[in-house]
Amino acid sequence: MIRILLADDHALVRRGVRLILDSEPDLQVVAEAGDGAEALAAVKETEIDLAVLDVAMPRMTGLQVARELSRRREPPPILMLSMYDNEQYFFAALKAGACGYVLKSVADRDLVDACRAAGRGESFLYPGVMSTLVRDYLDRVRRGDRVPGQVLTDREDEVVKLIAEGHASKEIAQLLTISVKTVERHRANILQKLGMRDRTELTRYAIRAGLIEP
Repeated sequence: MIRILLADDHALVRRGVRLILDSEPDLQVVAEAGDGAEALAAVKETEIDLAVLDVAMPRMTGLQVARELSRRREPPPILMLSMYDNEQYFFAALKAGACGYVLKSVADRDLVDACRAAGRGESFLYPGVMSTLVRDYLDRVRRGDRVPGQVLTDREDEVVKLIAEGHASKEIAQLLTISVKTVERHRANILQKLGMRDRTELTRYAIRAGLIEP
């Protein structure tokens, strides 16, 4: 059971989203908040496995809450719920520590899958965001801001590709015939070299470096 904090300043939206989540056997909303400050208070009082945060809320925005939660020793996975199909908000959410971004307009279609992905430690990119990543890539190419080809070793490129494709460490170890410990060491080295923090950022790198197709 994935225990969820749901934060949105619109009561009707919260009610609708809660109905979607609570109807699933493996998802349960255990806390609600009407603004960012309430969300942070709720995390202190209730054990959660996932935070679903509206991007724009009074007192503290969802992005501010995400940054605060990400600074914790063991932060919960964070999904941003937004009405904005906008690359500025999307990349701001990733920078704040979110592992996924779900549009309210299609929450009934995407949110359950996003919650389950977050529960598995994976990222969730809504379908339309792939075009955003491509535009970002093309903009970087036009500016001459290319990703260096030899930042990572060939083995590290293999690991990044498999991570970006959604494989867990155990699966990567089996595919590359190495130990899980070695996979984790490669992952740590990769993140350090690239100055990145999580799978979502590695996925963006993999697309830009041509390791996976957008």
